[in-house]
Amino acid sequence: MLLQIQQLTKYFGAELILSNIKLEIQTKDRIALVGRNGAGKSTLLKMIAGHLSYDSGQIVRPKDVSIGYLAQNTGLESTLTIWDEMLTVFTELMKMEKEIRKIELELSNPSIYEEQEKSERLLQEYDKLQVAFKDKGGYQYESDIRSVLHGLRFYEQDYGTFIATLSGGQKTRLALAKLLLTKPDILILDEPTNHLDIETLSWLEQYLQSYTGAILIVSHDRYFLDKVVNQVYELSRHEMKKFHGNYSKYLDHKAEIYEREMKQFEKQQGEVAKLQDFIQRNLARASTTKRAQSRRKQLDKMQLLDKPTSGEKSATFSFGVERPSGNDVLKISDAAIGYEGNILSENIHIDISKQDSIALVGPNGVGKSTLLKTIIKKINLLKGSLHFGTNVVIGYYDQEQAELSSNKTVLQELWDLYPHKEEREIRTVLGNFLFSGDDVQKTVSMLSGGEKARVALAILMLEEANFLILDEPTNHLDLDSKEVLENALVDYPGTILFVSHDRYFINRLATKVIELSPSGTKEYLGDYNYYVDKKEEILELARLDAEEKSIHIETVTNSNKDSYQQDKELQKLVRQRKRRVEEIEGLLADLEEQVTMKEELLCQPDVFENHEQVLEINHSLEDLQTQISHLLEEWSELSELLQI
Repeated sequence: MLLQIQQLTKYFGAELILSNIKLEIQTKDRIALVGRNGAGKSTLLKMIAGHLSYDSGQIVRPKDVSIGYLAQNTGLESTLTIWDEMLTVFTELMKMEKEIRKIELELSNPSIYEEQEKSERLLQEYDKLQVAFKDKGGYQYESDIRSVLHGLRFYEQDYGTFIATLSGGQKTRLALAKLLLTKPDILILDEPTNHLDIETLSWLEQYLQSYTGAILIVSHDRYFLDKVVNQVYELSRHEMKKFHGNYSKYLDHKAEIYEREMKQFEKQQGEVAKLQDFIQRNLARASTTKRAQSRRKQLDKMQLLDKPTSGEKSATFSFGVERPSGNDVLKISDAAIGYEGNILSENIHIDISKQDSIALVGPNGVGKSTLLKTIIKKINLLKGSLHFGTNVVIGYYDQEQAELSSNKTVLQELWDLYPHKEEREIRTVLGNFLFSGDDVQKTVSMLSGGEKARVALAILMLEEANFLILDEPTNHLDLDSKEVLENALVDYPGTILFVSHDRYFINRLATKVIELSPSGTKEYLGDYNYYVDKKEEILELARLDAEEKSIHIETVTNSNKDSYQQDKELQKLVRQRKRRVEEIEGLLADLEEQVTMKEELLCQPDVFENHEQVLEINHSLEDLQTQISHLLEEWSELSELLQI
């Protein structure tokens, strides 16, 4: 047992924040703390870390148990370089190293052995120091620093950079790096996935999976929680409940509990109704009065169950379209984006059709947000062309909510944007986004990140645009609000282009993934898992092709060598090529079916008389034929290789 919390209570003034909280942390525990924004998760973490007091209860922790705590958006402030700051974690080891070198120098002097007692004492001290130095990781601390910095995207050329010159996001990653290097017994992380791109998130997941201590995490990244945690504590209505398993299992358990409690409630309500009916029909009759009175006593003694709730109130909204766009929504050709004198990415080619839902992915700093701002014409295109289709109306969501900084109330903010709507309509919309009663009189600039996000989404909903461009729409949203947003976007009849680091969100929403790199774009026809699998397959094929060439050279130079391993690798390559051929054949069947449907549409009288509609269908057919042509070419190449 590393830590135990018993009956913990916390008030802010007269407001109750946490009540009767119980929590246990044991070695190797991987715990997620979940709950709505404002439920008290960060408050509880601060109390466990000793940064905040509590009103009653106790936190029990052995003296030798160390705690490391990373608060939300904590930036590392230092006057040192990156490398020198990371070295401060190992001050004790470096002192030991100096002491070892000092003793080595003394022992290298032959005259020291003339004093037997002194030389023996030095040798004993030297042996003791060497063992302690090795046990504490003295021979690997520099490689540990390099490994953690590399995982968090700081490379050798960055080591001499002064921390004071870095951005806020870089300082946050360095704060995480320094904490990971300290290796505390209990690692407490409050939203550690902020400012991390998908590649870095994957590294952090793997690092935490093999971490030797216990971990307590608050995170809104469901994919991350599923990979890392084995317990979930839910904080709701000031109280705590414990669930075993990862985040997905927690959701399943909650649904099972709700269903079971609802069945028990409905069963009891049926029994109550029967008893009440019997009492009403039989109480007045002399022959059945005693039985009716007996039933009344039975009813009075019954402990009535409260109707179960599926949780706290959730936002409820949907995105509609005032007027649909044409089939071709956006075409970007040979584009370059960035700022004057600084190209972030070039050779960008993107085709977006009606009802596409496209995830734009890539490392931080490659220009994903810049590309979105270029599309909405906030930033100029440096090169290439960008063309919108007919009737395209854009709705844009900015991850920074930069536009929401006014001193208006929430009600005024929406009403000024839509003055033709009645106050009742505006209040209803805000109510759907959990702004009710006096909440609508809050000043916009004073709202929390989550509240601003909900206001921005309310504005977006009222726009009824047919092309949504979303930059990190799940930032600042709690887990429940993310799910509501996902459901609304899944049902949205328009087109979506979005940037997100939330892999769970990408999986639910994306029909295509476009990877942006400094050298251009690459399209993957599927969700996030398909994109990851495809990238791994491409890397594996490249590796196998290289090995195949190596095997061929080795066979020519030394034909007597055992060829078992070569055959094994070649068979693996053949299997992968066969799988790809089958996959292409399935895609071709789908595409050819779409072509048939569109050609049948062209034969309908009400369609071929509509010039615009015919034009759109023909454009669509051209795109389909292009895709079919590319796939047939790939199929032909693979088929030839399989026949060799």
